[in-house]
Amino acid sequence: MTQETLRWFAGVDWGSERHQACLVDAQGNIVGEREFPHSGAGLAELGDWLLSIAGEANAVAVAIEVPHGPVVDSLVDRGFVVHAINPKQLDRLRDRFSVAGAKDDRRDAYVLGDGVRTDRRLFRRLHVSDPRLIELRAWSRLTEELKAEQRRLSNRVGQQLWRYYPQMQKLTDDLAAPWFLELWTISPHTRESARAA
Repeated sequence: MTQETLRWFAGVDWGSERHQACLVDAQGNIVGEREFPHSGAGLAELGDWLLSIAGEANAVAVAIEVPHGPVVDSLVDRGFVVHAINPKQLDRLRDRFSVAGAKDDRRDAYVLGDGVRTDRRLFRRLHVSDPRLIELRAWSRLTEELKAEQRRLSNRVGQQLWRYYPQMQKLTDDLAAPWFLELWTISPHTRESARAA
């Protein structure tokens, strides 16, 4: 993709519930700004909105901070030229427009769009990944989420043991170990507590 074929530059400030988008032309003028919900329909609407102005997907360079996920996948699938930038680099680009440290989704979307227009070398072009790599990333994220949940639940068990049965804590530091949880369920103290409840 040569630089001359890219005539539109979009920034998408990613959010967990809503995404703010800003589209600028080759001179850096804001052509449009919109907010889209994080849903299948919302992501389709984002692509449709960009296409309604640009005419063709391969003429639009889209900048985003997150290099993966449904927003990136939907834009790449539709043929947009998607680029990612490190959040620290985006922070430096933001200083061009405002020294205020407050988070502003509209400004960030504009900075992303204008940044990919003027400083594309700071951005990393994203491509469609091998489906096996996408699946591996999903499993990896799921593993991390499950480990975090296990830590939370282990901490809760630890708090309950500290309050009601502190001598059990002396058996192990790993309160989420399968053998310890099994021991806890067959403990006479546990059965008595269940009957009393």
